Amino acid sequence: MREQRTFLQKAKLFFKGLAMGAANKVPGVSGGTVSYVLGFYEDLIYSFQKINLKAFKLLIAGNFKTFAQYTNAQFILLVMGGSIFSYFSVSLLLDYLLKHYELFVWSWFFGMIVGSIYYIGKDFGKWNRTSFISLIIGITLGLAISFLKPAKENDNLWFVFLCGIIGVSGMTLPGLSGSFILILLGNYVLLLVDSVNVLLNVLTNLAIGNFEVLSDPIKVKYLKIISVFTAGSAFGLVSISHVLGYVLKKYNKIVNAVIIGFITGSLGIVWPWKEKIYVQENGEFLIDKEGNKVIENFERFMPELFNSETFFAIFFMLIGIAIVLIIDYYGKRRKK
Repeated sequence: MREQRTFLQKAKLFFKGLAMGAANKVPGVSGGTVSYVLGFYEDLIYSFQKINLKAFKLLIAGNFKTFAQYTNAQFILLVMGGSIFSYFSVSLLLDYLLKHYELFVWSWFFGMIVGSIYYIGKDFGKWNRTSFISLIIGITLGLAISFLKPAKENDNLWFVFLCGIIGVSGMTLPGLSGSFILILLGNYVLLLVDSVNVLLNVLTNLAIGNFEVLSDPIKVKYLKIISVFTAGSAFGLVSISHVLGYVLKKYNKIVNAVIIGFITGSLGIVWPWKEKIYVQENGEFLIDKEGNKVIENFERFMPELFNSETFFAIFFMLIGIAIVLIIDYYGKRRKK
């Protein structure tokens, strides 16, 4: 029987889920890395692996208490509750910060990823030829993906479901950012900004008794999109956890070497200094439904060194690195 958690322990799990959800929202940062550092990654994978045929049989039979104990349901609800709450709060804040302080936000992201590379690599152990080959494969893959042309936004529900499966990878695999993958798939803004913001707006209106919001066809469309995305994420979370448990156990060193290489190679995607390239059709800029120019890609460049804006950007990079080092320090203290 599992030990009963105190209120403080439950609150800690909720806030750990909050941190994981915030990391999953950031392009290039992995929620799986946060869960690994904060010491609940193995419990997370173990709990999701328990959502299987036996669990469904217990649920159908009405053995709810046994089902909750078998699946570690309290743990899942606390962590996922924090993660979901984080999506609603962080999405609004991130949208604002990217709009008004884009260079500094990307600098912070860049620093956090550099810190994540250090964190994952420091405990790797002895490197051999296979590990180095895996590292090079990861770097090559990361570099290739970094300079890929992002796909165009696609709101087809089957594709949205697939995005849910792929996007949740950042929660289950340390080092792999689901948000980063969603950028390449072209649906980051659609799924993690626009749809989440619409859902929050709908819930707020329903809370004050305004049910007319459900008759708005645009809002209904976004509600369908986020529902399908959530279903895909849930499916991916369970299925990937089963595969991941086997792969990490069987090929741990190889997988981690590829991850380290992949993150290193993919730093180009969050390089702070870049100019937006907008989509043009017949000499005119393509405009989205919000009246904004549609971004096609980015052109990266080196910044001016002796510039106050550059110094502030580097400062935010250092803050990003420091955050990961602080989390690492906390993890060591927790183990002691």
